[in-house]
Amino acid sequence: MSSETALPFSAYPVREAGFVASLGPTVVIAPHPDDEALGCGGLMALLHQTGTPVAAVLVSDGSMSHPNSALFSGPARQAVRETEFRHALTILGADATEPLLLGLPDSRVPVSEQEPGFMAAVAQLREFLECHQTATVVVPWRRDPHPDHRATSRLVQAALAGMAAAPRRLEYVVWAWERAAPADLPTNADKVTGFRLDIGAVAGQKQRAIAAHRSQVAPGIFTDDPGGFLLSAEMLAHFSIPYEVFFEALPS
Repeated sequence: MSSETALPFSAYPVREAGFVASLGPTVVIAPHPDDEALGCGGLMALLHQTGTPVAAVLVSDGSMSHPNSALFSGPARQAVRETEFRHALTILGADATEPLLLGLPDSRVPVSEQEPGFMAAVAQLREFLECHQTATVVVPWRRDPHPDHRATSRLVQAALAGMAAAPRRLEYVVWAWERAAPADLPTNADKVTGFRLDIGAVAGQKQRAIAAHRSQVAPGIFTDDPGGFLLSAEMLAHFSIPYEVFFEALPS
């Protein structure tokens, strides 16, 4: 599924940029470096414009986009991508707070408490959210069709379950633009509503933040792994539009 015409997103109601003023101190959770810019870079820039505190969490180490690079070892790839992540945060205005870097294995983020690293990550995440008095957490859509995105959603859900007052939760889409099967999209059972956030005023910032992830866009940095991952022009086109798609729980 590669066309917006095959998705319901264009029918979602639009919320104006001023909507972000209702979110309060916000923490954005990114499975990989670049997900923050792709999925909710506009929201982050709008929050910064209003003076609302924005912090970020990077879940994976990002090292597996080009696993066969000989010029860059795994730790070197991780360092490049962390630098790009921090650069993007600076562009979006979310660099005032040191991000939480969970450092979980890229492409193998644990999905349950039975897997190594899951509970430790949950505890770190919960502490970070509580420390920042988080009013809203922004996380990948629970069935965004990438295993690390779904695992990230489960980590966040487990962290929120242990909080005395769980933050408001917004869910953003990344891979649903390209890969969503009908079962990946919201159903009545999910009890969420979809909306589009108008990010036209900060669209340029978002594009600069995406471009800051140089290793993920052509011609790239890890040039000795021709089979490695790069964001396609078709994929990037979904994130050049003047709105972002979010889901939020319906009022109970």
